[in-house]
Amino acid sequence: MVRELKQFLIGEPLNNVDLKDEKYNVRWGLPILSSDAISSVAYAGEEMLLVMIPVIGLMSYKYVFYISLAIIGLLTLLMLSYRQTIDNYPNGGGAYIVAKENLGVFAGVTAGAALSIDYIMTVAVSVSSGVAQIASAFEVLRPYVVPISVILVILLMLGNLRGIRESSKIFGLPAYLFIFAVLSMLVVGFYKYFTGVPIVEPKVSSNYYGTTASVSIILILRAFSNGCTALTGVEAVSNAVPNFKEPSTKNAKMVLLLLSAIILVLFGGTSILANIYHATPGAGHQTVLVQMADQIFGRATFLNSAMFYFITTMLFLILVLAANTAFSGFPMLVSVMASEGFVPRQLKMRGDRLSYSNGIIILSVAAALLIIIFDAKVSSLMGLYAVGVFISFTLSQTGMLFRWFRNKGNHWHIKALINGAGALVTGIAVIIIAVTKFNEGAWIVVIVIPILMTLMLKVKKHYVALAKQLRINQEEYESIDISRDHYRNRVIVPIASINKSSVRALRYAKTISDNVTAFSVAIDDEAEQKLKNNYGKIKTDIPLIVKYSPYRKVIEPLLEFIKSEEYDYKPGDIITVILPQFAVKKWWQKLLHNGTRIFIERELMKHKHIVVSTIPLQMNDDDDVIRSPKYNPTHEKPWEM
Repeated sequence: MVRELKQFLIGEPLNNVDLKDEKYNVRWGLPILSSDAISSVAYAGEEMLLVMIPVIGLMSYKYVFYISLAIIGLLTLLMLSYRQTIDNYPNGGGAYIVAKENLGVFAGVTAGAALSIDYIMTVAVSVSSGVAQIASAFEVLRPYVVPISVILVILLMLGNLRGIRESSKIFGLPAYLFIFAVLSMLVVGFYKYFTGVPIVEPKVSSNYYGTTASVSIILILRAFSNGCTALTGVEAVSNAVPNFKEPSTKNAKMVLLLLSAIILVLFGGTSILANIYHATPGAGHQTVLVQMADQIFGRATFLNSAMFYFITTMLFLILVLAANTAFSGFPMLVSVMASEGFVPRQLKMRGDRLSYSNGIIILSVAAALLIIIFDAKVSSLMGLYAVGVFISFTLSQTGMLFRWFRNKGNHWHIKALINGAGALVTGIAVIIIAVTKFNEGAWIVVIVIPILMTLMLKVKKHYVALAKQLRINQEEYESIDISRDHYRNRVIVPIASINKSSVRALRYAKTISDNVTAFSVAIDDEAEQKLKNNYGKIKTDIPLIVKYSPYRKVIEPLLEFIKSEEYDYKPGDIITVILPQFAVKKWWQKLLHNGTRIFIERELMKHKHIVVSTIPLQMNDDDDVIRSPKYNPTHEKPWEM
């Protein structure tokens, strides 16, 4: 049943040879990898206004425009910088690989940890913001934003588990529709303004606007740090270069160029419109873009109303689907890190649909937990946002700068200047964001990044130590002669009762060794006598050892028996412990059994001279057994078999 449900949700497994078809072209790579940056248009301007309007009132719109120009300039610089990263590091990994190769392992792990946190935040913020947008238009949904957000994360996870090609077609179209929706609003909004159509101001309490006329540098910096969320997602293209069809670098650079052009138009245009229409965060419980759509199109006619709800719906979709940038970038990033031993190796494995399914699942679970913890409040999550990505920006640009100094090459001075400027500006932005958002939650990220780095370095240390212990040196090969070296194999079969499963295990034990012992732990005299009586009924020369356990322990008596003189264990002997196990049909039936085998196996695995083997006996379906004429309902305590 589980297998059928899995195939229904994510589809039939794909062959390895299908991997070449599971890649982006420019047409579908653009909406998937740029959806995060494009979606930032929906809330970056609003986050700036939220900081400034309560302090300086209507003057905020003028300063938001100037801050937006600075952010667009930074975007242009990042676009030029990451084009160089794509050319020089076409195998993916982005900031992690660049920093590790040019600045050292510590810098690389820092970039990887920061970017991993940013991807998780991208999913949480994007989905929460999307639900907030739709709830602002349909107030009946407001009490259910958390469960709706979690359900959407699960749906995104399932869509991405279906593979790159299917997910791009499922989630790509809404991105194009969003671009069309915002462009339509910009065209109509500017047309009405230049033709003198009266502008309807939002209804806001006069107490909302600040009265302070002076503008402090701290206020500008706080607004700038909030607006920098518009730049998240730019690095995703360089991380996912291997996911593009050949020529992968050319296609990736084209997507990056188109992404920058779209952000320039949409973010710049909406910033100007906000200045014209004075859309105010929180007015009528509507977000800024929903307000502007209402002001520009209104709901007087069917067509106007249709455009308003179309834009509202597209805002909701693009904000939710912006998480796809993270679903593309995070699994690729951790797969690269896993191949180098900094995260669990399972994360580099592709799933049934050739996607990095383990990374997708981890990303989904982490994002869902954040949504629940922060109650899907975008303002609360924003404090944690952008710190990680700007750290990775800075390390990536610094790494490229060091690369040009070391390798030089054609026009390296110009390239170094671009990356150097990028490193300087993004480094300043990191400080601004960390300081201005520290009390809003950025302190959490500042603490979590070192913790995550420590865990990554410990994982690497473990893999290095493990490899060192498993590696066979050249001189050791000459001394290995398997045909000459023999272990004395002694077998123990732990049994709790005499049944078909334990008898099968005893039979198997005789095929691998002549030295077999049946072992049982008794907790009362009645159970011990019953076991001995039943054991005496079977024809076998295998001795039965029963040990009394007054504290009802199972594993300790077995280990004590192995170490005792009674068992006569000699150094160099290999002890094989065969555990009888019956395999039930349904998943819920496993919960009805105590699972002692799992605990025995886990403890015995700690001893290098003990081999643990499980011999299963498959059980039939309950209904088939009940209907069988051999079934005896009067059997005494059948659940104890």
